[in-house]
Amino acid sequence: MTMTATATGRHRADAALLAELAAGRTVAQAAEATGVSERSAFRRLADPGFREQLAEAQRAALAEASRTLAANATLAAQTLGELLGDGNPPPVRLAAARATLDLAARWRELDDLEARVEALEDGRDARRVA
Repeated sequence: MTMTATATGRHRADAALLAELAAGRTVAQAAEATGVSERSAFRRLADPGFREQLAEAQRAALAEASRTLAANATLAAQTLGELLGDGNPPPVRLAAARATLDLAARWRELDDLEARVEALEDGRDARRVA
């Protein structure tokens, strides 16, 4: 087997292993699913370049999930609004009201936290310039 064929085979195995690991599989599960030995999988994970590729794949998966959640947030909020309507039984309306208030409080808390972090970062950046 030529060096190029070996490199291409390893590239395919790495890509498959990365996909499995990024999807949340354990090393053992990913190794089994891709036909790579568990020892080889751990050896690949010891490589800083491979770990960086895995981190990037995980960031991409998280970004995709975030986009999906953001796209569905409006529908979820509309659904809560509909559940608050007079046509629903009181227990349903109460649960929707609690969920709405809980989410609003969390949203506010995250917004406040974001503002505080930005203020800290601005102060840090100002000190660096000075």
